[in-house]
Amino acid sequence: MVVPGSIPKMIFSTLKFSVLCYVLNSISYKSKQFLWLVLKLIIVIVCCYFIYDKITHNEKISLSDFNSILTSFDIFSLKNIIFLFFFTFFNWFLEIAKWKTIIKKIKYISWNQSFVQSLSSSALAMITPVRTGEYGMKVLYFEKHIRKDVALHAFIGNLYQLIASILFGLLGIIFLSEYINEIFRFRLFSFLFIFIISFITTYFIKEKVPVFKHWYLKFLEGFHFGEKNYRNALLLSFLRYIVFSHQFYFLILIFNIDITYLEAISCIASMYLLTSIVPILPLFDFALKGSVAILIFDIFEVNPLHIVTITSLMWILNFAIPAIIGSYFVLKFKPQQV
Repeated sequence: MVVPGSIPKMIFSTLKFSVLCYVLNSISYKSKQFLWLVLKLIIVIVCCYFIYDKITHNEKISLSDFNSILTSFDIFSLKNIIFLFFFTFFNWFLEIAKWKTIIKKIKYISWNQSFVQSLSSSALAMITPVRTGEYGMKVLYFEKHIRKDVALHAFIGNLYQLIASILFGLLGIIFLSEYINEIFRFRLFSFLFIFIISFITTYFIKEKVPVFKHWYLKFLEGFHFGEKNYRNALLLSFLRYIVFSHQFYFLILIFNIDITYLEAISCIASMYLLTSIVPILPLFDFALKGSVAILIFDIFEVNPLHIVTITSLMWILNFAIPAIIGSYFVLKFKPQQV
């Protein structure tokens, strides 16, 4: 319902938007290039500054304590560095392969294009809520007439990763159920129940809203696993999950945490489930994972400082470093004009 007093504001906002569009369309090619350069520089500077700020001003652990713990457990040994970066490389290789696979239904892209698009979008995703910058960056690499489908397939790709987190997370919670008190268990399963009901509700709403129905049907195309592209993308999502969860477990081994493999993997899976369904800036992802991981691993009386160190290091390896590399491609970016 439109409030009468808001009509002048709406008209004024529409006029402002129209004037802005006219100005943007009227400016010269060189001016547009300059504006793009300024925008790209802002994105890169903000991304790099926020990463630096979060590393140096971590509320959970000071930088000196972080360095001290890493040094005491010999994280910087050649063997450990090789293994950790191998996990990071393989993690992002699978993400790049997934994007190349899922977008193939719309347009074929090379491995190099998929690499550039995935890394540059990770830089913008770092500073935007619910990773919206990832979709915005990826669509700009494609022609205008297919950008809606590109955004939808980027969303489907992330949804596949969420499916992997939910399935493995449920298994982890089932394993940990005997260690979890009744109140926590009730709240957790209530949340999951609401999540499932919300998804089912959208199915019935689609019949009432034609535009939503169109997008919903396009969205459901991503679940036609009979198509090779979608099936392979889902498989790559599960493989990627296995890689980064075992990178976490590798760090648990380095820190000599006294916990069995099943207990550790169940805790890791539960943590990723609880954090993946909470909308948050990737920039604060390590803080959320650190808080949740402390609560879950506390079941087995694991030192909170060790868990915070692991989640912080995981964030640096799998989010911060790729985003910094992606910032370089943001600077080189030229949007499709067709």
